[in-house]
Amino acid sequence: MPRTLTGRVGQRLSYPKNCCGEEGLIESIPFLANSWLHDPGGCGMLVAMKCAPLNLGLLVSCFLPAVLVAGPIPDVPFWQDVAVRIHHAPELTNAIFKKLCVDKENTVYVLTDKGLARIFDNTLALDRSYRPLAGKIAKDIALTPQGDLAYRFDEGWLSNGANGAQNLNMGLAWLSQQPVLKAREGVPWPELTARSVVPDGVWFGTTRGAFFEREVTNSRYATPSAPGIESPRFRYYAGKRWLRDDHVLDIAVDHDGQVWVLTQTGLNKIEFRQTTLAAKADWFHRKIRSRNIRYGFTAERRLLSPGDITSSEMIDTDNDGGWTSYYIGSLGARYAVTHEEEIRRQAWESFAALERLQNIHTNTGFPARTFERKGFKYSDPDRWRDAPDPGWEWKGHTSSDEICSQTFAHAVMWELVATNGAERARLATNYARIVDHILAHDLYLVDVDGKPTLWGRWNPEYVNWFPPTIHDRQLNSAEFIASLQLAFAMTGNAGYRDKAFELFSKQGYLTNILSSLKLIGPTVGYVHQGNDMGNEWNHSDDELAFFAYWPLVRFAFTDELRAKYLNVVREHLEIERPERYPIWNFIAAGCGVREFDAAGSVWTLRGTPLDTIAWRVTNSHRQDVTRLPPNFMGRQLKELLPPGERLMARINTQPFILDQGDDATDFPGDEFLLGYWLGRYIGAISGP
Repeated sequence: MPRTLTGRVGQRLSYPKNCCGEEGLIESIPFLANSWLHDPGGCGMLVAMKCAPLNLGLLVSCFLPAVLVAGPIPDVPFWQDVAVRIHHAPELTNAIFKKLCVDKENTVYVLTDKGLARIFDNTLALDRSYRPLAGKIAKDIALTPQGDLAYRFDEGWLSNGANGAQNLNMGLAWLSQQPVLKAREGVPWPELTARSVVPDGVWFGTTRGAFFEREVTNSRYATPSAPGIESPRFRYYAGKRWLRDDHVLDIAVDHDGQVWVLTQTGLNKIEFRQTTLAAKADWFHRKIRSRNIRYGFTAERRLLSPGDITSSEMIDTDNDGGWTSYYIGSLGARYAVTHEEEIRRQAWESFAALERLQNIHTNTGFPARTFERKGFKYSDPDRWRDAPDPGWEWKGHTSSDEICSQTFAHAVMWELVATNGAERARLATNYARIVDHILAHDLYLVDVDGKPTLWGRWNPEYVNWFPPTIHDRQLNSAEFIASLQLAFAMTGNAGYRDKAFELFSKQGYLTNILSSLKLIGPTVGYVHQGNDMGNEWNHSDDELAFFAYWPLVRFAFTDELRAKYLNVVREHLEIERPERYPIWNFIAAGCGVREFDAAGSVWTLRGTPLDTIAWRVTNSHRQDVTRLPPNFMGRQLKELLPPGERLMARINTQPFILDQGDDATDFPGDEFLLGYWLGRYIGAISGP
């Protein structure tokens, strides 16, 4: 039976075990005046808290996260793979690399045409340890049965083990020769060059990378799993994210379980470190704060020398306000869980960047895309305008992406970060200006040239021009209704609500929103300013839709509308389910969808690389994947590759792409933080 809970301000209220356990879903809560219920731990206890008067929709939205999942997935330790860059001493420039050995003391040796080299910390240099051997060029190296390194010179084999007294030329049965490897079908790449056997599987080197073939379920080298998701048979490492080059000459696993890969251009190391999602989130947070904050925005870095982060500089992008809005979302969700004042401060710092997007010019209510000091703009030079302050420029041509993402950011700040009336007034003022601008310009976003921007269009003439087979009809309707709902919740101005119901009754916006996404498909004849609107499933539209769903559902005018909206979210999530994308799943859960993929989301978070450079990734040659024919969704393969084996890209790029990357962009990693902290906030992931 559904439960009804009552309580007074400050009282802790228990609710059914596991939030939505066998005892049933909590259906309603009679709220006391000027109070609301919050679940600070993510799952288990509701606390009645004091706040400013809010409408019923907001009251219900405050309650949503606490009743969504049967129980959080424990944040158990898993093995994180990390590429450790090995430096080569200048003396090894242009060396020919031949063979790799790890002796009983865990020292790594590499045979080159310039002599024997060894690892000193993370540097490979010629080994001058034994003066009698320094400068001599060995023809081969191997390990004795005792694990000592042996060298072969013209006069025979010798070793420094056993106090130097070993006579290795008295029978060489101990010498382990590299077995002849035959091509194998069904592996990532069949041209095998080396192998190293470990207790739970085998590492193989190939002419196109290295891979691990697991023989047991629980292996440190297998792709990190999640409840109910088995690791793939193979784990593939190729491209400059992992290796200097893909032609593997030799491979070895040291006594600590770390993997060493010798390729034609040198030595590589893949470390496996135990971590948790909480620790990984802390790492990403520190990385962003130290490397990717520009004027409060989360910034991409451009690598002037491909792959070299030390050569990088922070740059403006087309959607600085948008990407920063998602970072704000992660900070808001984190603050709701942990109540760290420093996180709250950081959220307001980034929100101030959104405020300045409006204040840097005089076009009231029009958010710039980004801004920069005069003379240093990077992206799309033709879209920039001079600011009243002669030291600055700002980028116009703002799209619906920015409005949708900033709506999400304002909603999160309002619900989860603001703690007093002054802060809510600050949020309401900034957001109402945006909505008022759109209303004053006939539901268009109008730039300083007096013209609507390319995509800032919510006017019925534009929206209803599209048939239901093109997503823009539904998406733009949902975006603007969500905006009106949020503006009404923030200000109490009935004009926003009245406008929404006018769009429902006279322009069919509710019908548009509730239209089935299953109708969307190839549609010819709809070209908007040179853009064919019906030739593909646009993944950027998925991004905008899910971020619009958050305020659309959580700030719905009525429970009846909320229930209708929720069906749309549920249907869209089913379409996107194969991606196992944490943000889509946890936004849907935050809206009230119970059939979301928590395990798939955790699988993605665990597998996300720590290296955020957009390395060129190539998978089109692989024999262990199933290619798909050209299709409307743009998916190039059937299997969802683990995150470490596919492109590093922004949230608006679908993951079923075989080859992509530029070696020259460093992404912040804020999508990981938003996925993780939303998962914590809605109770899908446990605390550490």
